[in-house]
Amino acid sequence: MKNLFRLALVLTAIASATAASAAPVTYTIDQGHSEVGFDVKHFFSKVHGNFKEFSGTIVFDEADPKNIRVDASAKAATIFTNNERRDEHLRGSDFFAADSLPTISFKSTSVKPDGPGKYKVTGDFTLRGVTKSVTFDGEFLGAGAVAVSGRSMGTKAGFTATTKINRKDYGVSWNRALDQGGMMLGEDVTITLAIEANQAK
Repeated sequence: MKNLFRLALVLTAIASATAASAAPVTYTIDQGHSEVGFDVKHFFSKVHGNFKEFSGTIVFDEADPKNIRVDASAKAATIFTNNERRDEHLRGSDFFAADSLPTISFKSTSVKPDGPGKYKVTGDFTLRGVTKSVTFDGEFLGAGAVAVSGRSMGTKAGFTATTKINRKDYGVSWNRALDQGGMMLGEDVTITLAIEANQAK
């Protein structure tokens, strides 16, 4: 009987350890080593921009994608396209209306696997006060403890994600007609995320 009791204790300990190792891990986005960017057609080329201030958390569970959660936001006023005159226009009412609607946000509602390390991350995307469901193509690049020259940097993880939205769906309709036909700006905006995150303590 004692042996059976000891065996039960051992099995319980193993099960607990396995469950702990498989538990979801919460990461916080490292703003200094990440980018929240976008691309939009301008004449015949594309303009790339990003937001300088953003934050968020990622609850990641490689074993069970149903447990994955993403909650992130960016400050519209921190838009940067390497052209101050254009950035000032983008902050205004023709585009982001950053003074009255300062936050761009995304909160996941479901996550489905889409191949090794890849996921379809669906959630509520809010821009200019308009919220619509969008799906990001996400990829998990890896995670682990990191040390440099003997100094621990903690546990880090890497992710990328991309999606495409139509800016008119969010009330961003400003444009200019070209004399030869066509428009100055495209309607589709590609959003790209390159994320380095730190395990929350």
